[in-house]
Amino acid sequence: MRKSVIQINFEKKIIDRLKGKPLDVMEYIISDKEIQVLQDYANIVSIKRLGYNDHGPVHMRKAALNAILMFDLLTQAEIKLNLEKEHIGTAEDSKIAILIAAMIHDIGMTVSRQGHEFMSVNLAMPIIEKILEQFYHSDINKKVIMRSLIIECIFGHMATQAIHSLEAGLVLIGDGCDLEQGRSRISSLLSEQPRVGDIHRYSSTGIERVNIIKGEKKPIQIKVDMSESVGFFQVEEVLFPKIKSSPVKRYIELYAGVKGKELKKYL
Repeated sequence: MRKSVIQINFEKKIIDRLKGKPLDVMEYIISDKEIQVLQDYANIVSIKRLGYNDHGPVHMRKAALNAILMFDLLTQAEIKLNLEKEHIGTAEDSKIAILIAAMIHDIGMTVSRQGHEFMSVNLAMPIIEKILEQFYHSDINKKVIMRSLIIECIFGHMATQAIHSLEAGLVLIGDGCDLEQGRSRISSLLSEQPRVGDIHRYSSTGIERVNIIKGEKKPIQIKVDMSESVGFFQVEEVLFPKIKSSPVKRYIELYAGVKGKELKKYL
């Protein structure tokens, strides 16, 4: 498989935060040719065909890394996710569900932008089955529960549908946190005429970095650093609505601002 340097670097960053079964699952995912082809083709459709922004292998890895960073911060704060809290799984199972979902949440872009979260579910079903059969084949109860949770994480990532688990909430926000300027670079270079989605691409060029760190009063702090105020569009139209509709909202502090100026507090 041919992978970009950026894609490989994000794989390393994710792997460095994993151990045990979650590590085995991640290594299985990044070595799967079908998943790689779907991720690559999602970018072809999104960028070349629709003139939109990155929805391919780099974006899905970045969303996964963001979700895992927040997962670890919740764990450090001794907050249990739903599988563990409801005594139907472990923290390790939750992390695996988040990883699988985040790594394939946008493969529906290979079909269409409109309703792509549902297209992603359809395309993901055989992939989910294959992964769960590999790692949960001896536990039918866990396999069934994990499948449903992963589907919730995928179909809920656009904040168009209500979700109720912290696991799905982390995938939703992890996806929303991929706002930095690199996400729009290729599509901006390719576009010669105005297209649908331009505001998302151009506003993201004003965002330099999204930091996910330990909060001051809550477990997670998300701080968006900008070079230009146009980046507020991404925060207020993309990220904030996702956080607002996520079950993880109560654990998050959100700040955004242009460097050298006062930060705006959203949460």
